[in-house]
Amino acid sequence: MKPVLILQHLSADGPAYLATWLQRRGLPFDLRNSEAGHDYPESVETFGAIAILGGEMSANDELPSLRRAEALIRAALAAGLPMIGHCLGGQLIARALGARIAASPAPEVGWLPIEVADSALARAWFGPEAKPRVFQWHYEAFDLPPGAEPLASSPACPHQAFAIGSALALQFHLEADAEKLGRWANDLTPRYLEALARHPSVQDGDTMHAGTAAHLQAQEALADRIYERWLGARGAFAI
Repeated sequence: MKPVLILQHLSADGPAYLATWLQRRGLPFDLRNSEAGHDYPESVETFGAIAILGGEMSANDELPSLRRAEALIRAALAAGLPMIGHCLGGQLIARALGARIAASPAPEVGWLPIEVADSALARAWFGPEAKPRVFQWHYEAFDLPPGAEPLASSPACPHQAFAIGSALALQFHLEADAEKLGRWANDLTPRYLEALARHPSVQDGDTMHAGTAAHLQAQEALADRIYERWLGARGAFAI
C-alpha cells in the first residue's frame, strides 16, 4: 500500500490524533519533520495521499521547506491525490494555488465555534452539525484560491475551510489530541499574551483546558468523519 506523506514543520506540532487514526486503521504513513532535518521528497509518485500540518511560522516566510511543500501540493493536486491541510497546512494549500495569506481579521486561540456552509459538499465533509466547536490557534488566515468552494467560516475569520479538486484546507487544528492541547494551553508566549489582552477570540489557559474536557471528544468524532472521507472514499491506497 502507498503511504500517506505527512509534512511536519515543527517538532512541537506533530500529527497527534491524525497518527492515531491512521495507526488504528493499519494505514502506513511517512512522516517528514523539516525542523528535525528531514528532507521533503522531490515527488509525490510513491504516496497515496498527503497531509500538511501546522506551525508557528508564516506561510509567507522564505523557508525552503515551505516552498518545497507548495511544490508538492501543486503536484498532488495535479495527480488527484487526496490532500488535507491543518492550519498552516491549509494556508500553504491556499498560497500554492495563488491565494493571499495575511493577518486574520482577528486571531483565534482556543475552542471556538465555526459555521458550516449551507451546501451539500460542506455537509458531506462536516455532517449535520451547523456550528461545531473546534480548536484554533492562528494569527494569519487564507483567502480562497480561484475555483475553491468555501465550506466553513467564523465571526473572527471568514474562511475556515475550503475544498478544491482533491484537496481540503482547514484553518483549525483537527489533528489536536489531549497531549498536544495540554502543552499548548501552557505555552504563554509574548505574542499570545498580547493577543489575549486585545481579542475576545483568544482564550486563556484555564478556558482552553476546560474546553478540551468538554469538546475534544466531539472534535475527534468530527476528525473521524473528515479523515474517513479524505481517504476512504477515494481509493488512496491502490497499489
